[in-house]
Amino acid sequence: MAKITKDTVIAEVLMMNRGTAPIFIKHGLHCLGCAGANMESINDAAKVHEVDVDTLVNDLNEYLENQGE
Repeated sequence: MAKITKDTVIAEVLMMNRGTAPIFIKHGLHCLGCAGANMESINDAAKVHEVDVDTLVNDLNEYLENQGE
């Protein structure tokens, strides 16, 4: 599976695995269904919501890596 980066669009991550939604929510990104999620990168959303983007990206990648176990 491809690694998620700061530049990955939120909707792309959700399309990879809907189980990532709770991770976004845990980090304070609740607008997963809004229009911005279809074009906004994780980094852009993190800046707006004052979220630590590195921790979020790490959590998302860790979750996806553990799905194969």
